[in-house]
Amino acid sequence: MDLALKGKVVVITGAAGLKGSIGVTIMEHLAIEGAIPVIIDRNDRGYAYIEEIQSKGIDGLFCKADVTNPEEVQRAIKEIVEKYGRINALINNVGVNDGVGLEASYEDFMNSLKLNMVSYFLMVKYALPYLKASKGQILNIGSKVGLTGQGGTSGYAAAKGGVLGLTREWAVDLIKDSVRVNAIIIAECWTPAYQSWIDTLENGQEKLKSIVQKIPLENRMTTPDEIADTCLFTISERSSHTTGQFIFCDGGYVHLDRSLLTV
Repeated sequence: MDLALKGKVVVITGAAGLKGSIGVTIMEHLAIEGAIPVIIDRNDRGYAYIEEIQSKGIDGLFCKADVTNPEEVQRAIKEIVEKYGRINALINNVGVNDGVGLEASYEDFMNSLKLNMVSYFLMVKYALPYLKASKGQILNIGSKVGLTGQGGTSGYAAAKGGVLGLTREWAVDLIKDSVRVNAIIIAECWTPAYQSWIDTLENGQEKLKSIVQKIPLENRMTTPDEIADTCLFTISERSSHTTGQFIFCDGGYVHLDRSLLTV
């Protein structure tokens, strides 16, 4: 299916993580579709990722910036517009399940909110004139933690719950401008960060097996490729009458009957 993303300038935050992470995988899929990926991240890996796709004849840009800093976000947006003159879509992907719980300091809690939610507000705020001009798309990467809770991660849970509230709020705000706003909800997705977490546990493989058994569809983790495919479809014109939606790419983890779980 042609998603008609060729030549579209798609900004994605947090796409300079390790290979195999969700942001990097989305960026790679955008390049395959012929879109122009623009990475905004504070990690220098972004330079190498853009050089890699450029070596294949695909245009792209890396803007090194801290997305919790308004001045740096403004500078990045200015750089993008100076080069391309437009922004067709924004994917807010940055975030860390940082384990900032009830015992954490006020400062740690606020920093968690800044990274996992306020950065989304800043990106939309400064990209908005260009998204309105292009009748573009906003896609927020969410987490089941914002709906189900997890325990021990108050900052992340509050932020991800807030991201879902903002998704609906912005969909209402921008409907008159034909700017669609949606969120992808992720549950258990196999990424380098997930692997690192499992490796820190004394009983890591047993814990992983327990988690996988609770995923109804095929008792397996969601892959970053599956997340990326869902994201690209959602920002494409193939999804042209979808806005204000929470789209679950989770193998039925959140909603399906518990009787489906392996005993």
